[in-house]
Amino acid sequence: MWRTRSQKVSRRPQYSFYSNQFLVRDSYFKRSLVPTRKRRVKPHRLKQNTPSKLLVTMGDGTTLSVHRCRFVDFSPSAVTALAFPPLPLPSVKGKKKASIKKKLKFGILAIGRANGNIELCEWTGHDHQNSAPQAWVVKKTLSGPYMSKVDSLAFTIKYPDNITSDEVPSWSNLRLFSAGGGSELAEWDIEKGTIRRTIPSQGGSIWSIAPNPASSILALGCEDGSIRLLSIEYDTLVNARRLDRAKSRILSLAWGPPIPRNASKQKKAAKDDDSSDEEEDEWSDSWIVAGCSDSNLRKWDIASGRWQEKMGTDKQRGERTLVWAVGVLGDGTIVSGDSLGTVKFWDSRTCTQLQSFQAHGADVLCLTISPEGNAIYTSGVDQKVVQFTFVKTSQSAEAQSSLLTRSPSRWVQTTSRRLHSHDVRALAIWPPYTPLPPAYKRKFPLDVAPLLASGGLDMNVVIAPAALPASTVAKVINPLGTSTVSTFEDAYHRRLAYSSGSFNGSALSIAKGSRLLLCMRNAGLSVWKIKEKRKQTSEGDEMLVDEESQAQEPNPQDGGWERVLDMDLNVHTNLVASAISDDGKWIAVSDWYETKLFRLERLENGNLKPKRIRDFTSIVQASLGQASKAVPTGASSFIFTPDSTKLVMSMTMSGYILVIDLGTADNKPRVLRRFEQHRMQNIIVGNRVVKGRKSIEASVDVEMSDVDGEKDGSGSDESSEGEDEQITVTVTRMAVSPDGQWLATADDRSRTHIFNLDSIQHHCVLPSFPQPIHALTFDPSSPSTLILALANNTLQIYDVESRQFPAWSKHLLNSLPPRFTQLHDPVIGVTFDPEPPASGGTRKMALFWGATWVCKVQMDAAVWGYGGFEKKRRRDGKKYSLPPPPPGTPGYEEVKKGGGGKNFKLITHYRPILLAEFIGAGELVIVERPLVDVLAKLPPAFFKPKYGAS
Repeated sequence: MWRTRSQKVSRRPQYSFYSNQFLVRDSYFKRSLVPTRKRRVKPHRLKQNTPSKLLVTMGDGTTLSVHRCRFVDFSPSAVTALAFPPLPLPSVKGKKKASIKKKLKFGILAIGRANGNIELCEWTGHDHQNSAPQAWVVKKTLSGPYMSKVDSLAFTIKYPDNITSDEVPSWSNLRLFSAGGGSELAEWDIEKGTIRRTIPSQGGSIWSIAPNPASSILALGCEDGSIRLLSIEYDTLVNARRLDRAKSRILSLAWGPPIPRNASKQKKAAKDDDSSDEEEDEWSDSWIVAGCSDSNLRKWDIASGRWQEKMGTDKQRGERTLVWAVGVLGDGTIVSGDSLGTVKFWDSRTCTQLQSFQAHGADVLCLTISPEGNAIYTSGVDQKVVQFTFVKTSQSAEAQSSLLTRSPSRWVQTTSRRLHSHDVRALAIWPPYTPLPPAYKRKFPLDVAPLLASGGLDMNVVIAPAALPASTVAKVINPLGTSTVSTFEDAYHRRLAYSSGSFNGSALSIAKGSRLLLCMRNAGLSVWKIKEKRKQTSEGDEMLVDEESQAQEPNPQDGGWERVLDMDLNVHTNLVASAISDDGKWIAVSDWYETKLFRLERLENGNLKPKRIRDFTSIVQASLGQASKAVPTGASSFIFTPDSTKLVMSMTMSGYILVIDLGTADNKPRVLRRFEQHRMQNIIVGNRVVKGRKSIEASVDVEMSDVDGEKDGSGSDESSEGEDEQITVTVTRMAVSPDGQWLATADDRSRTHIFNLDSIQHHCVLPSFPQPIHALTFDPSSPSTLILALANNTLQIYDVESRQFPAWSKHLLNSLPPRFTQLHDPVIGVTFDPEPPASGGTRKMALFWGATWVCKVQMDAAVWGYGGFEKKRRRDGKKYSLPPPPPGTPGYEEVKKGGGGKNFKLITHYRPILLAEFIGAGELVIVERPLVDVLAKLPPAFFKPKYGAS
C-alpha cells in the first residue's frame, strides 16, 4: 500500500464493539489508497481496507466503479437526553384501578444531542401491527442555537383534560422543554421547529428539570441549591414559587406520588353543586425529592415549601458523593444512583435506607422505572445497563412471628448488559411510568414488551425489549421483531443509526458535472474534488484493478480526492440544509433563520473561492411580501435544476416554495414564482377539493377519487387557494426531474405536490401516505416517473405526466420481499445510473440505500420467484416464492421462458453510509464514516481491570 509521509500506520489494537474482538486496523482511507501492483479482488469478498476505487458486479452482469470515500470529516453528535411523553392521570371517581386493556400507541421519542439539536422520532408501525422493524425514525429535527447543548428534556401535556387516561397524547397536545446547562429554560414550538419562549431560572444554572404527574408544574433544580416551581397550566409558563434553599447543587429531581383530593369534600361539593365533577378528578402533589452534590438526598414538602428530611449516602476518602439520578415509586420508595456506582433504595416515610447495591464501577448517571414499577434500569459511565427486579420471597414461620419482620418482597439485581461502548447519559422507557398510589396503579397489557431506550457518547440510540421473565408465561410480543424472545436479558437489541442531515436526510450532496462533494457541518461546509476514475478492466468473475502507474509518484494530489474549499459561517442555529449546483458554480446553505447563496470561482491552484450574494436576503424577503429585516429567510431544503440556472428552496417558517432564477454574473437572482400549496389545509386543484390532514399526527389520506381521470391542466397559485386557515408545515424533501420539467416536494405531513417548472405552475397533488417520505427522485430513463420511498421501506411509483400510479408498478410494489421491507435501518435515498441501457430499451435500475445497506432493484424486472434473497429459507427447505405476474406486465415473457426472480440484490459491507450517489455513468460514490474512526476521537472509555482476569 502506498502512503504519504504524513501518514502513520497504527498497529495499536482497536476495540470493535460490533464483533467484540480486537482487530488491527491500518490507516485506511485517510486518503485514497493506491495499490503498488495489480490485484485480483473478488466482488463479494471486499475487505474494509480495500482501495477507494473498485469494480463491483451487481449480479446481473452490471459492473459499477465504486468510489469508497472515508475522508469526509463529518462527526455525529453525542446523545445527552431522551424523553417520552407522559400519560394523563387516571380519574379519581369510578374504578380506582387504571387498567389499560387495549394496546397503547407508541409515543414520540425525543433525542437531545450535544450540539443543541433535538430529534423527534415517530414509530413506523401501523396501529394494527404489533411490531415495526424500523422502530422509531426521525420525523422532525429542531435545530438548536449554535454553540449550545441539551442536558435535560421533558414532555408535558398541554391540555390533560382533553384526553383519557389510556390515550397517548398527540403532537399538537404536547409541550417540550429543554435545558442546556445555562440559566434559561426553553420551550419549543414542535410544529414550527423553533424556540417558543424562554424563562430565566433566577437561581443560576439549571441542573435538572422534572414535571409533576399532572403536567401542571415544572420543577427546576438550580445551581444555588433551590428548587423553582413554574406553573404550566393552560399553556402558560410563569414562576410560581421557590422552595427552601439547600447548600448544594440540585443535580436530580423526582416527584412523589400524587394524592387525590379529600373524598369527603368532594361528596359535599357534589351535593351543593353538580358542576363539581371537575374537582373530583383533581390530584394534588405531596412532596418532591432531590439528589444533591453534598452526598445527600433531600425531601421537600410541597405544601409548606420546606425540606423535611435528609438522607446521607456513602462517602469515599472525604470527597463528596454526587447523586446524579433519583426516582420515586408509587408506594413512596425512593431510588437513587450516585457517583460511587451504588444504587440505593430508601423509605420515604422514615427516610432510611432499605437496600444498597454496588452495581456499577463508576458514576450512575441515569435511571428509569418500568411501566408497572416492578423493575428499575440504571446506567452510567461504565457502559452497563443494570436491571433490578422486585421479587417476592418466602419466609419461615419463626421469621413471620418476629417483631422485626421485613417485607417478604425485596429488590434483586437480576441482569446487566453492555449495550454501549462509552458513557451512557440517558435512559427512557415506553410506556412511561407514573408514580401512582397502589390503589390507582396502572396495569398494562402483558402481551407486548416494553421498550428501553438508551443513549450516550457513542452517538447511537439503542432500543431493547424489556419484558420481565415472570411475564413470559404468556406469549409476549417483541415490538422490534429482532427475535422471538422479549426479555431484557435474552432479547436482541436494536441500534438506531444516526443521520448526518436534518429530518433523517443526508448532509452530503454531489455536483455530478463538476465532480464535487459537499459536506455540511454544524456551522461550516467542506468541498472535495473527486478525480476522474482510472482505467479498470475485468476478467470473468474477478476484478482487475490496474493503478501501478499512479503508485510510483508519492504526490498526495495523485490520490482520488482533494479538498478544494473549507468554510466556517456565522450562523444563529446549526445548519439545516445545503446544496451545490451541478456545474459547481453555486452553493446554497441555510440555518433556521437565514439563507446564504455563494458563487464559486475556481483559482489557478484548483481551489474554490466563494463570493456571497449580499442582496439575496433582501430579494427573498421582498418575494414574501415583507421587506422587513425581521422576516426570517431560512430554508429547510434546497435543490438546483440540472442546468444549474434555477434554485428551488422551501422556507422554514412559512412553508413557501420559491423558484429562483440565478441569473448571470451581471444580473442579480430574481424570484420567478412563490407557491403556497403546502400551507393550505384544503386545496382546490382543477374542479375538485383535496382535503388535507387536520393535524400532524392524523393518518387519513386525502381524497383522490378522480386523480386518474383528471387530464386537463391544473391551476396556478390563483386556483390553489385553501378554504380554511393556513397551517404550519416543513418541506423536508425535494426532487427535480432530469429534464428539468418537473418538481416534486414533500412535507412533514406526508403530503407531496408536483409542480411544472416549464410553465412554473402547480400540477397535481398526491395522496397523503401513512408514513413519512424519506426518498424522492425521478427516473432518468423515464423523467416523468417519480419514485417515493417511505420510512417503513415501502415504495410508491407515480407517473407525473398522466397523474396516475402506473399499472406496471402495482405488482412490483405489492410483492416486495419481506427482507427488504423488514430491514432494520430505514431507506434514506435512492439513485439511478445515468448510463443509458446498452440494448436501447428501458432499464430502470435503481439503488436504494440506508445506513447499513445498498439494494439494487430492477424496476421493470419480473418479480416472480424467490426475490433474490437466497439465504432465507423456510423450515421445509423450500425457497419462498412470489406469485407470478399477470399477463401483459413487464417481465411476464421472461418468467414464461423460465427466467426472472433475480431481483432485489442486497449489499451490506458498506457501513455506516452517509451518501450513495452516482457521479457518472457506471460510477458510484459511497461515503462512509466508520464508527471506529469516530470513537477514536472520543476520550477513552471507562475500563477497570480486575485482579486475575485475563
